[in-house]
Amino acid sequence: MDDKKKKLNLKREVGLLGAVSLIAGTMIGAGIFMTPQTVLYSIGSPGASLVVWAACGLLVIMVSFCYVELGTVIRESGGEYIYILRTSSPVLAFMLIFSSVIFVRPAGVAGMALGFAQYVVAPFYPDCPPPILLVKCMAAASILALAIVNCLNVRLSMSVQVFFMVAKVLALAVIVIGGVVMLIRGHTENFEDSFENTNVGINPIGIAFYQGLWSYDGWNNLNYVTEELKRPEVNLPRAVIIAISLVTGLYLLVNVSYLTVMTPKELMSSSAVAVTWGNKVFGSWGWIMSVAAALSAFGSLNGTFFSGGRVSFVAAREGHLPDILAMAHVHRLTPSPALIVTTIISLLVLIPGDFQSIVNYFSFTAWFFYGITLSGLIYLKIKKPELPRPYRVPIILPILVLLAAICLVLAPIIDDPQIEYLYMTLFILSGAIIYIPFVHYKLCPKLLTKLTVFLQLFLEVAPEDKNL
Repeated sequence: MDDKKKKLNLKREVGLLGAVSLIAGTMIGAGIFMTPQTVLYSIGSPGASLVVWAACGLLVIMVSFCYVELGTVIRESGGEYIYILRTSSPVLAFMLIFSSVIFVRPAGVAGMALGFAQYVVAPFYPDCPPPILLVKCMAAASILALAIVNCLNVRLSMSVQVFFMVAKVLALAVIVIGGVVMLIRGHTENFEDSFENTNVGINPIGIAFYQGLWSYDGWNNLNYVTEELKRPEVNLPRAVIIAISLVTGLYLLVNVSYLTVMTPKELMSSSAVAVTWGNKVFGSWGWIMSVAAALSAFGSLNGTFFSGGRVSFVAAREGHLPDILAMAHVHRLTPSPALIVTTIISLLVLIPGDFQSIVNYFSFTAWFFYGITLSGLIYLKIKKPELPRPYRVPIILPILVLLAAICLVLAPIIDDPQIEYLYMTLFILSGAIIYIPFVHYKLCPKLLTKLTVFLQLFLEVAPEDKNL
């Protein structure tokens, strides 16, 4: 009987290399191959676009340092959700998880899958955009494939992540080296009067930041899997510093390379910027860059899957989602029910969505909750300074990032109000309405209990204990 009562825990199998791969491998995805043209179009000039990319990198480095302190104080998986739950209120935490499960995480998965699919089919349609139906079918196939990988084995998923991180860093290195060669040959004409025609309005700057920050998304992935990280008090800050510094440097150099090889007009009109760059530099071998961009997006998609399923998993464990989502497979020790739900909703979001709108609404919602999370860190630093903190940041840092988050959320709305942002705000607030009957008063428990028992037997899953 004692053997049968052994606790079921997720294993701590993510070391420093896996942690760096999870962060950098998720950040370097479809974004750097899909958003540079939109950033340039929004901000209007090459020089200003490089400033936006550098500013996005600086902002991400600052907010990631704040998250390292949160991750070493609150050593639980779940990222923003668990931090808001522990520092603010259950209602706000539920609003986050409701938005995350229904839109934010599936939108991230769908956006990356669309980026992957766009580059997979691009070589077959060199003179015209590929059919939308074909792109979406390819995106759906990639989502299903990675869902299976992540449900089978944590170690297999991390091996996939490490492999694709190496592949995408090599791809970006090729772009950087190609740009350096072109610069040495004297191709600097696109940087003359580089700030001419810059759009200085609040809305274009906000949209440019939304698009740029999408490419950096994934910086907080390690905070979602803290309970699976070996020695989190050591590996969390190390992985963040290594990964984000690497990515920020690569992004700046890659954008310089794009602008060295292509004119601003060519860059803005390209639907697959890496392919256009490859065709100009490598000629008939330009398709290699399409393959590299597809591999990059696939690796990023895998990292999002790995961490995204854990958010639902932790929320269910805290009683904010159905119990079945807090269970892990009894043999494989993976949160397969949560991963399956993420897969289903991602496929649904994929049907009506297009890349640019998904990115804008994703960024708006994400930074709304990043701001609330940083408010929690400020609260902990003021009200609970006695908590053990292996890693500390000056209080001015979360304050500055909180102000930046407020600007990112409000600026596009104030400068150019669009009805879609109102819909997103009402959608976020609707989480509070759902919380009262279904979480606080626990309506329909009998039906959920029967369904949970059936799914538990069907999926071979069992409740999991916290791994602190």
